[in-house]
Amino acid sequence: MSFLELKGLSKRYDNVVVVAPSNLCVNQGEFVCLLGPSGCGKTTTLQMVAGFVRPTSGRILLDGADITDVKPNQRGLGIVFQSYALFPHMTVAENIAFGLEMQGITAGERRQRVGAMLDLVRLSTMAGRYPRELSGGQRQRVALARALTIQPPVLLLDEPMGALDAKLREEMQIELRALQHRVGVTTIMVTHDQAEAMTLADRVVLMNKGCIEQIDRPFEMYERPNGRFSSTFLGKANVFAATRAQSGDCVDVQGHRLPSSDLACTGALDYIVRPEKIALTGDANALVRGRVTARAFLGNHWLFQIDTPLGSMQMTHANTGSPQANEGDAVGLRWAPQDARLVPRAQAAK
Repeated sequence: MSFLELKGLSKRYDNVVVVAPSNLCVNQGEFVCLLGPSGCGKTTTLQMVAGFVRPTSGRILLDGADITDVKPNQRGLGIVFQSYALFPHMTVAENIAFGLEMQGITAGERRQRVGAMLDLVRLSTMAGRYPRELSGGQRQRVALARALTIQPPVLLLDEPMGALDAKLREEMQIELRALQHRVGVTTIMVTHDQAEAMTLADRVVLMNKGCIEQIDRPFEMYERPNGRFSSTFLGKANVFAATRAQSGDCVDVQGHRLPSSDLACTGALDYIVRPEKIALTGDANALVRGRVTARAFLGNHWLFQIDTPLGSMQMTHANTGSPQANEGDAVGLRWAPQDARLVPRAQAAK
C-alpha cells in the first residue's frame, strides 16, 4: 500500500480550476518531484498536502489515515520553504530545536537530537551562529535540519534551492539527495527546474495547467515522453506533425518518409527527436538535409540550429575540441529509428 496517497485531489477558486482532480501514490522513502511551469498547480498541490490550502474535493491519506481535515500543525510534516523562514533572533541550534520544543520534548533529548542533526548536515561548528552569519547553502541546511529533527513521516520542499546561485544550487542538489538517502524520509519537492527534478527524483510528476501530464522515472520520462508538452518541457526536442495511415516502419512528415520503431501508432501523430540523438552525415545516408543558421558553444557540447524542409531543428554534439560544422554550412542529418518517438497528436494537445 502507498504511504502517501492523493485521491481525486483538486482545488478551484470560483470558476478557476487551479488543480484538476488528481491521483498520486507515493511510496515510503521515495523522493518525488512536482515539476512544471509557473501556475501549473504544483505549489497548490503541496500546500494541500501540508494543510495550508483546503482541497475543493478529494482526500489525502497518510499511512492509511485520512488527514484531509487535520490541521497543519497536527500533521507532523516537515516543511522547507524557498525563503527558509529561519528565526533571525535564534541561533542555528535554537532554530533546529524549535519544533522539538513545540512537541514538548525534554531538554536532554532536544540536545541529543539537535546534536545528531547538526552532525548530519555538517554544521556542528556553527551551532551558536545566527542566520545572518551563514551563507545561503548553510541556511538551507539549517532549514532542512529543523524540518527533519521532528522526525516527520513526510518532508515537503517548496523550491528550496530557488534563492541559490547556479553553482551552489548544483552542489546542494547532491547534498540534498545524499541526505534524503541517509535519513530515508519520504519527500515531495516542488520545482520548475527540469535538471533539478531529474537529478533528485525517484519519480517526476509533470504538471501543466492544473493537470498531471505524466508520472514516471526521470530517464523514462525523458526517453519516452507521452506528448508534446512532456517532450519539450523536460529537455529540448524537435517535434513535427506526422501521419501514418497503417502500421509500418516509416511515417510521413511533410512529404518526407522518416523512420520510427513505434510501430503501433497510426493517424495524426507528433514525431519527436531529441537534439542529442541527431548526427551529421553525408548525402547518401541523410534522412533530411539543411543549413546551419546558428551555433552556440556550451562548454561540454555544441548546440546547432539547422534550417530544414521540416522546419527549424536543433542538434547537439559533444565538444571534442572543434565544432563539426560552421554557420552557413549545408549538412545532412540522420538518427536511428528507435530514437524517434511517436505520440498521438490529440494526446499532445491537452
